[in-house]
Amino acid sequence: MAEFVLVAGAWLGSWAWDDVARELRAAGHGAHPLTLSGLADKQGAPAGQQTHVQDIVGEVERLGPRDVVLVGHSYAGIPVGQAAELIGDRLTRVVFVDSNVPVDGESFASAWWQGQEVFEETLAENDGWWPPPAAAEFDGQGLDSEQVARFASGSTPHPGATLTETAELARPLGELPATYIKCLLDGREPMDDVAELLKSERWRLVEMDTGHWPMFSQPRELARILHASAQRSL
Repeated sequence: MAEFVLVAGAWLGSWAWDDVARELRAAGHGAHPLTLSGLADKQGAPAGQQTHVQDIVGEVERLGPRDVVLVGHSYAGIPVGQAAELIGDRLTRVVFVDSNVPVDGESFASAWWQGQEVFEETLAENDGWWPPPAAAEFDGQGLDSEQVARFASGSTPHPGATLTETAELARPLGELPATYIKCLLDGREPMDDVAELLKSERWRLVEMDTGHWPMFSQPRELARILHASAQRSL
């Protein structure tokens, strides 16, 4: 059985994984949801992107010499992908859940669909923070009103420095054993950099018929996919 380190995307903390962690533990795995610095119960802690990388590496070191599956959702794919390179043979697999992936020398902001300048203007208008989404932004993402309310009540502004600092990769990401989960309601095709990585024989693509936050909309199915990934059947 594997030890899962679960890292949610922007605005979210460890609490976002409650339902998935319960399913993984019932299947015999260890599940370790992680709150990144500056978010949720760690609000106020200084946070840059490399801080988040070290948050993840530190959690793996705390677990000791065990088989670890790193799971990064959305923004968290960027620090998770970097951390995966740093933990050596403790890594069983890295799973990217509808996420960004790190590109050496580039940031989350540099890949923003409206352009980096527009994204940085949003941060500047909010004193360096990325505010949680408005309710309308959840439309079409497979979430019911209760799930949206749960997200809204638990989310916190995301520290902007983590989004504008650039990633640092020691080797090609395609060399890692990886599963990429594409959530189809958030766009049917992976981003171009992900599509390129999926050409690697070490990467696998899995699709979910749900929106960008499957830990809320389909936690049991997400846990099933994570379990199968740990068994290397996905």
